[in-house]
Amino acid sequence: MPAAAWVTLIIAALIIAITAVGLLRVIVHLSAIRANLVATTGGVQAVAQLTSTVPDRLTSVNASLKPVRDFCETV
Repeated sequence: MPAAAWVTLIIAALIIAITAVGLLRVIVHLSAIRANLVATTGGVQAVAQLTSTVPDRLTSVNASLKPVRDFCETV
């Protein structure tokens, strides 16, 4: 094989290797982002549970807070 063919193959292999390393870095970063999003979602769900509305079994409290809720919906 001529020297130009070897140089072409080496350059192509280097380009492919650099691209593969770049894609692997993207995969690693995306998996780290996914882990952070899962943790954030868990935190948001915990906050949503802690700040949920008064349960239905406390109807007298719910009835007392209805004017406040109606006012807050208009704001």
